[in-house]
Amino acid sequence: MQKLSMDELQRTDVESFKKQEKTPIAIIMDNVRSMHNVGSAFRTADGFAIEKIYLCGITGTPPHREIEKTALGATQSVAWEYHQDTTAVIDQLRSEGYVIVAIEQADNSVMLQEFEPKNHQKYALIFGNEVNGVDEEVMRKIDTCIEIPQYGTKHSFNVSVAIGIILWDFIQKRNSN
Repeated sequence: MQKLSMDELQRTDVESFKKQEKTPIAIIMDNVRSMHNVGSAFRTADGFAIEKIYLCGITGTPPHREIEKTALGATQSVAWEYHQDTTAVIDQLRSEGYVIVAIEQADNSVMLQEFEPKNHQKYALIFGNEVNGVDEEVMRKIDTCIEIPQYGTKHSFNVSVAIGIILWDFIQKRNSN
């Protein structure tokens, strides 16, 4: 077995990527403090052709050296906006037809393996602060909450890992319907 070369991978260029149809998912990063997590979110969003990232509260924004370390240029391909108030972003996206979903451990959360995204539905996925999770005020505005099952001793996954798990699951389920 031999690794594929960059030419064999046939990746699109940034301008073509910006014009291509996107997966109808928006990522909302609610007070994420690590610039590396922000950069990882951009890179993962590029990999799954996600519509947009909303950076909210204390979440860092490009251009930033620490974001670029993990984004590897994805801040140029993925659309993004900064907003101080996460709840205002939720209100905007809800008015545009998005289902608002927090990724959090909460009462009445739906386990990821039980959640079935609808093919023609737009989703806004909220990922919270590395220590405190999704803000309580934000939790009061969501439509549903998804929890990633865990079997070890830690309380949560790293936010960048959670983004990858959730997006992979959503894409796989949407593509199999």
